[in-house]
Amino acid sequence: MARYIGPKTRIARKFGDPIFGPDKSYDKKNYPPGQHGVNKKRKKSSEYGVQLREKQKAKYTYGVLEKQFANLFDKAQRSKGVTGEVLLQLLESRLDNVVFRLGISPSRSGARQLVSHRHITVNGQVVNIPSFSLRPGDIVGVREKSKSLEVIQNSLSSRRLNVSWLEWDASAFSGKLINRPERDQIPETIKEQLIVELYSK
Repeated sequence: MARYIGPKTRIARKFGDPIFGPDKSYDKKNYPPGQHGVNKKRKKSSEYGVQLREKQKAKYTYGVLEKQFANLFDKAQRSKGVTGEVLLQLLESRLDNVVFRLGISPSRSGARQLVSHRHITVNGQVVNIPSFSLRPGDIVGVREKSKSLEVIQNSLSSRRLNVSWLEWDASAFSGKLINRPERDQIPETIKEQLIVELYSK
């Protein structure tokens, strides 16, 4: 399946936001990429361009492809509540994202790999689908044989991000999805209303 595997700092500079996490290279060059990146006289984006940019930012942040993203938007539109907020809740409820939020992996791409390589369980059963949608009450854990993996041990020892909608049990190497997050509990700087406007055209 097609995934972006190119330089992440370049994408972060494109959006003017370290969307893949702390990045020393981004801190040094926090201006757009390319030979004219430092030049402030950049062409002003159209309304459509601004909206498209926000959608691309969300896709890169969560590592979702175009078709998957469109399907999630359709699901959000059919759900009760504010479409933009529901869309972000669905993205946050993906298994790879929850593995990242729990601190089992330091990045979403790393979390995706752990899930694909069958190191993660949901309610005691091994699940190897990164896009698996979790529901409140689901328990995400590390497979017994995988608890000693160096990458998991290192990530858990340095985990910082504590989110109120997830509960972590260090002794069992597992976390529980208490509820889907409210908008103010999602730290991503995504302007979801622009995405809704884009799809509404």
